[in-house]
Amino acid sequence: MSALKELRRPVAATIRLTVPAGGARPAPPVGPALGQYRLNLMAFCKDFNARTQKYKPETPMAVKITAFKDNTFEFTVKTPSVAWYLKKAAGVDSGSGRAGHVTASTLSVRHVYEIAKVKQTDPYLQNMNLESICKNIIGTANSMGIQVVKDLD
Repeated sequence: MSALKELRRPVAATIRLTVPAGGARPAPPVGPALGQYRLNLMAFCKDFNARTQKYKPETPMAVKITAFKDNTFEFTVKTPSVAWYLKKAAGVDSGSGRAGHVTASTLSVRHVYEIAKVKQTDPYLQNMNLESICKNIIGTANSMGIQVVKDLD
């Protein structure tokens, strides 16, 4: 019975942040967000930076931190957003202001497939097949005004 109680620790808060890969520091936005729940800032920064070292610096990483009432925490790191990957692959700073009317850029299906392979490593997408993830990415690209073509000329 005591093992079951250990699994269900009382949660103080769920904190969602976007932190650059390898760039977690006790300064804002990380410091104030974790400090108010009396969590160990340096432990989070060290763990986060170690988990995100394979990404290029300044890559925006979504992180979900579960803070428990006993001042401990757990966190999961997600890969960058699909929109960020699309903008990087297309070489644009932002999507089209008038998606469907004005095309911001074009991408090949191969780019979409590569982004889908990276996104499939996310915990919430592991059970989705690659084709479904590709369809979602193509939908996001269309809404950003990025045209997906079979092959780039």
